[in-house]
Amino acid sequence: MSDSRSDPRTGTLKLNFLSHGTIESTDTEKSRKFYEDFLGLDVIRTSPISLLLRLGGTNALACVEVKEKAEMPMLNHNGLDVLTKADVDEAHTMAEAQSEKWGIKKLTRPLEQHGTYAFFICDPDDNWWEILTNPEGGYSWMFDRGEQSGRGHLDKDFERPEETL
Repeated sequence: MSDSRSDPRTGTLKLNFLSHGTIESTDTEKSRKFYEDFLGLDVIRTSPISLLLRLGGTNALACVEVKEKAEMPMLNHNGLDVLTKADVDEAHTMAEAQSEKWGIKKLTRPLEQHGTYAFFICDPDDNWWEILTNPEGGYSWMFDRGEQSGRGHLDKDFERPEETL
């Protein structure tokens, strides 16, 4: 059996790929409409109480129906990338205009933070989503820069990729 890893890992566990995360829903059918028709995610049903979500890559989010759900802390949000600040502003305008239709519970204003320009949405299931500027490949550009010191990407003068300005 061949090793599918492109580079050897140094961790105790010899893992290959960060494949998925999990969010909760209280109504997967209602949530599916939000994910497909508002966010534009690819969605498949994986069981009577679960969905699998993805967009633009192979990493996915499992969405599992639960009877009771607490609000996801904003810090635990999921990121959805666009290329430019104008794209963020356009998405925010659409989210604001359609927030009642889709049951958006909270919507922050766009601002520059942690090396990007972004806003946050709290969806009908109390899951937080960040719409942010990132070049193709998401945050891989941060790994290209390596370890940060001082305030790092929290510094207001942090240099972001030019195509995201």
